Amino acid sequence: MSPTWGSSGVPVVIVEDDAVIGRHLQQALESHGYHTSWFRTGQSALEHLHTCPCEVMLLDLGLPDSDGVDIARQVRAEFPDLLIIMLTARTAEIDVIAGLDAGADDYLTKPFTATVLLARLRAHLRRQVPSDNPQPASIVLGALTLERSSRRVFVDGHELPLRTKEFDLLAALAEQPDTAVSRAELMSRVWDENWYGSTKTLDVHIAHLRSILFTAGAAATGRMPTITTLRGHGYRLDAPPGIEREAHERRDPKLR
Repeated sequence: MSPTWGSSGVPVVIVEDDAVIGRHLQQALESHGYHTSWFRTGQSALEHLHTCPCEVMLLDLGLPDSDGVDIARQVRAEFPDLLIIMLTARTAEIDVIAGLDAGADDYLTKPFTATVLLARLRAHLRRQVPSDNPQPASIVLGALTLERSSRRVFVDGHELPLRTKEFDLLAALAEQPDTAVSRAELMSRVWDENWYGSTKTLDVHIAHLRSILFTAGAAATGRMPTITTLRGHGYRLDAPPGIEREAHERRDPKLR
């Protein structure tokens, strides 16, 4: 199926085998200026992504040719910056967590309204717009170095493969080491201040980020910061004992 172009918006790939839902999604998105391409199988959507750049994928988990979780995992590996929102009729928490852990950024449980979908899209896309305010160039916590300017994280000089939201979460915590950061603040900073819906995605991203840091730390020669869960409140990034937080001199003087 060839792309159907809207007015002047973000290109969105819809992967949905249900004709009624797919048509409804396409009409709702195009009426708000998005560019859409609609596919009924995961493989046809993957083939499209290899030839046409895209920013967003709306991915149904129940596809006729493959499981949406497997598609999410493959898309995330090949297109790390693509925003993936799962569309699922599965209500079991384990199914949602599996999809998020496979690489999806968010999920919507069917049935949902076009208003909620559009609000979620706006929330995610706003977070992807670069800020005009300069940020600290880099933060060093033991063996870990976070570079804001290049959006890269290193442990003993080896770069960690962080996804967009994982980097943003780590940056939000690293800016305030040894300080409790509430769930509301993290959702506001990393997703959107007007976030609508469950915050389960935060927990899944934190769990994956914690796993990456633990694995990297096991091979590191220096000490690593750790993420502590504060039940009923949020999270805290604990600096290695005896290690002072360092900020490179390239920081903007206004932020000191």
